Amino acid sequence: MGLTQFRIKRLFAYSTISHVGFILLALSINSIESIQAFLFYLMQYSISNLNAFIILISIGFSLYFYVNDSKEYTELTDKNNSPIQLISQMKGYFYINPVLALSLSVTIFSFVGIPPLIGFFAKQMVLSAALDSGYVFLALVAILTSVISAVYYLNIIKQVFFDKSEYTKNPEIENMNLHGNLVKNNVLIQKLTFKTQNIILSSYLTITISILTLIILLFMFIPNE
Repeated sequence: MGLTQFRIKRLFAYSTISHVGFILLALSINSIESIQAFLFYLMQYSISNLNAFIILISIGFSLYFYVNDSKEYTELTDKNNSPIQLISQMKGYFYINPVLALSLSVTIFSFVGIPPLIGFFAKQMVLSAALDSGYVFLALVAILTSVISAVYYLNIIKQVFFDKSEYTKNPEIENMNLHGNLVKNNVLIQKLTFKTQNIILSSYLTITISILTLIILLFMFIPNE
């Protein structure tokens, strides 16, 4: 189902089935090594999945000043529910916000299990526990599902980095001057004038994404549970 999916959040939901398979494989073996692998896989997947969805929310915010006239998106009946719904909406996003695009790619590569990211070590621990307990066939099935899931994950990477962006800056607000007031204790401190390019993502989003992405990326320096 993941291979034919065109909605990105639903794709993450289908990919969860594959990850739950790894979690249940570790849980079913019932050895000390497999329980450690189970707990570690659960933690790293929670971190990666949380990061992926926060990044999608941030991408939606960052595209506020852009317009997309793609027929595929404009004809969505529920397009007002969320700014990012289709995988095709990610086309060329690297050229709009390279840092967010790189953070998303690190998270997706961790989902795939590319070394030396945290997702690789989690899958390695589960497969090692399975092979040590003689579950050779189940380990081969798990490897096969990882390869299949890599296809639809890498399709996202392809569209983000190698496809042409369908977004253009909204000409109505590109050169618009915006006005605001800086208020403290109900007292006007300063009147501000700024342009749309001065509006950036809030610190709680950027700090959260930075911390989670660095955990995924820098785990290679202490690769143990």
